[in-house]
Amino acid sequence: MLEVSDLDVFYGDAQALDGVSLRVDEGEIVAVVGANGAGKSTLIRTIAGMHRPRRGSIRFRGTEIAGWPSHRVCDLGIGQVAEGRQIFPSLTVAENLETGAMLPRARASRRSSLERVYHLFPRLRERAAQPAGTLSGGEQQMLAIGRCLMGAPELVMFDEPSLGLAPAIVQSMLAIIRQLNREGLTCVLVEQNVAVSLKLAGHAYVLENGRVTLSGRGEELLRDDRVREAYLGL
Repeated sequence: MLEVSDLDVFYGDAQALDGVSLRVDEGEIVAVVGANGAGKSTLIRTIAGMHRPRRGSIRFRGTEIAGWPSHRVCDLGIGQVAEGRQIFPSLTVAENLETGAMLPRARASRRSSLERVYHLFPRLRERAAQPAGTLSGGEQQMLAIGRCLMGAPELVMFDEPSLGLAPAIVQSMLAIIRQLNREGLTCVLVEQNVAVSLKLAGHAYVLENGRVTLSGRGEELLRDDRVREAYLGL
């Protein structure tokens, strides 16, 4: 479904991604894990069209999209739940959700998408008229996911969805991602919480200093001594 090959990304003279390659098959959860500053968010933002790679290929369902503007990438079917949630705090919950359905691909299914989001997150229906900035952190993360789903994506990239949330809320968010995947949504999960990510993912990649240093089945990497020592403290 998604294939990234030999991706190089720079911020000025500083190289953020160095020859990164990965693939995401339809219907699976792929985790990208690594320490802070490893290049995880840069990778997501480059796929989403927010950074232009200096070299390399990004293909979605066979179409080359490297360098496309982000609105074209979204309308092709790639959604992103950004790090830090990035909701519009002064808009209501309902208005935030409506912005997600502005893509041409999403307009016809706006009503059914909204019902799906409210079914998935009943709290958002209760808070529909409330300014989004007054929601709790967990509720804001629900809203960020809901807004993304309003765009009718086929693949969603979750960038640090557990950041700043209480452990119980984290488990709830990851359960939602698992449920969405079971319903057919292909997911890319970028997380500092390595243990949780590898348990959830069918396939995973370890990024270190902008390079993929390990890849394999999530459960295999969870047992890998290098991963256990570097990220799990074992």
